[in-house]
Amino acid sequence: MSQQPAAAPLSPLQQYRAERDPRAWVAPAVATALGAFLVPVAFLFGAMSVMATDSCGPDDCSQALTTALGVIYGTLVFGGLLSAGTWLASWTLPWTRRWSVLRAWLAGLTLLPYLLVLALVFNLPQG
Repeated sequence: MSQQPAAAPLSPLQQYRAERDPRAWVAPAVATALGAFLVPVAFLFGAMSVMATDSCGPDDCSQALTTALGVIYGTLVFGGLLSAGTWLASWTLPWTRRWSVLRAWLAGLTLLPYLLVLALVFNLPQG
């Protein structure tokens, strides 16, 4: 019969970090609720931002306006993909206290592209 060595006892900090976090669902749920409002609004205003070129035509608009519109559409596409990834990661991280800070950061970063789009839309330069 072989004898297994006894496992070393965990320190109180390691024990605390290994416990299940009873509030693990809060940050992803808040990000989901805010995202349910922000995502459609950002897409709507982002799609309508092309109307800023109505007065100058697509060829005679200022470089600042066309650059801002390019950033808006790039953020909607690529930021939307990154946002979906961070949202999914915030929900699927293990629900232990060890991952609580990263989960909160990922949930917050989920909303960042849509807030950036709204900030850019409301601060478009003159055409």
